[in-house]
Amino acid sequence: MYSSTLDLAQIRADFPILHREVNGQPLVYLDNAATSQTPLPVIDAISDYYKHTNANIHRGVHALSQEATDQFEAARKKIQTHFNAAHAHEIILTSGTTHSINLVANGFAALLQKGDELIVSALEHHANIVPWQMLCERTGAKLKVIPMTEEGTLDMEAFDALVNQKTKVVFVNHVSNALGIINPIEHIIEKAHAVGAAVLIDGAQATPHLVPDVQALDVDFYTTSAHKICGPTGIGMLYGKEEWLRKLPPYQGGGEMIDQVTFEKTTYADLPHKFEAGTPNIAGGVGFGAAIDYMNSIGFDAIAAHENELLQHATAKLSQIEGLRIYGNVSHKVAVISFNVEGLHPYDIGTLLDKMGIAVRTGHHCCQPIMDFYQIPGTVRASFAFYNTHEEVERFASGVEKAVSMLR
Repeated sequence: MYSSTLDLAQIRADFPILHREVNGQPLVYLDNAATSQTPLPVIDAISDYYKHTNANIHRGVHALSQEATDQFEAARKKIQTHFNAAHAHEIILTSGTTHSINLVANGFAALLQKGDELIVSALEHHANIVPWQMLCERTGAKLKVIPMTEEGTLDMEAFDALVNQKTKVVFVNHVSNALGIINPIEHIIEKAHAVGAAVLIDGAQATPHLVPDVQALDVDFYTTSAHKICGPTGIGMLYGKEEWLRKLPPYQGGGEMIDQVTFEKTTYADLPHKFEAGTPNIAGGVGFGAAIDYMNSIGFDAIAAHENELLQHATAKLSQIEGLRIYGNVSHKVAVISFNVEGLHPYDIGTLLDKMGIAVRTGHHCCQPIMDFYQIPGTVRASFAFYNTHEEVERFASGVEKAVSMLR
C-alpha cells in the first residue's frame, strides 16, 4: 500500500529516544515541528568535539584551537553548500531563528525612518512579529499585515495591494508552523524587489522538509534553526546577501566582531565575524554541520515522499472522526496536521494522547493571531518526520478516537 524508499528500521536505529516508553507505552513522537529528534551521528560529532578538540576558535595558535576553528568553519561551509549561498561569509551562525530575526530587525533600525512601511503575514510565529513591532516603535515605521483566508492561505491579492514605494522590508515564513502551509515566497520576493524592498524568509519549518536555494529564490535573508533538522538546540543560521550584511550595523559588541579597539574609536571585523560577537556555540556548530550531512545522506526527495504519505494517511484517518476539523487542509503543505474536535478543548485531547505515549503539541503554537482569526483557543498539532511510520499514524488516529470518546 505504501511505497516509501526509506529504510525505516535502519533510520530509527539512529534515534535511541524513539525506542523509549512514555507512560508505559511505546513513544510515538509527533511534535517534530517544535523540535526534531537527534540521531547518533550528530550526538557523536558533538561528543567527539568535547572529547578531543574542545578549545576556543579563531584566536589561538595552538593545535586544539586550530582544529576547533577548522571544524567550526567546515560546518559553515556545509551550510553554505546546502543552501547554495554564494559565499561562506554570507552564513552567520546564531543561536537560532529568533536570534537571526532580531539581528536583522535591529540592523534595520539604522535604515528606516518615520512613515516607512513593513509587511508581515498573518501566519507568522511570534518571533517574526514581535521584533518588527519593537522596530516600528523605535523608528516610527508602520507595520502592514497580509491577511489570511478561511482555508489558511495568504490573500495574495491583498498582498499585491499592500506593496508600494514606502515598503522597505517584507518578512514571512516559508512554511506556517501552525498549519504546515507552504507560502508562495517566490511571488512575494519578486513583488517586494520590484519596489526595492528587502525580504526576510523565516525558514524554520521549511528546512526539515525541503532544500531552499537562496540564490535561485533571490532572497535577501533566510533563517533556520538546527534543532528543526536533526541538529542540536542553541544554534541556527542567518543567510544574508553580502550587500545587505555590509549595510547593517553589528547587532552585538564584544570580542571576535572587532578589527581594532581604542577608547577613541572601534572598527569592526569583516563578514561573517561582524555579527558573531563572543565565543559561539562551537559544539553546536559542529553538530549543525553533522545534521546537514545526515539529512542529505537520507535524501530530501525521499524524505518529502515519505512524509507526504504519512500526511495523506493521517488526514484520511482523522477525517473519519465526527466533528473533527483540520485547519489549513490544502494541497501545498508539509507533514503537519492542526485540528480541533467540536466541543472539546485541544489541551484535553493532547493530555489524553500523552497518557497513551503519543506526543503532540497543543495551544496557539506561538501563532496567536491565527487562533484569533479562527476564534479558537488553540489546536492539536501533529507534525511528522521522516523517521515516523504508518504504524504510528494508526496509533495516533486510534488514540484521537479514544480520547474523543472519553471526553464526549
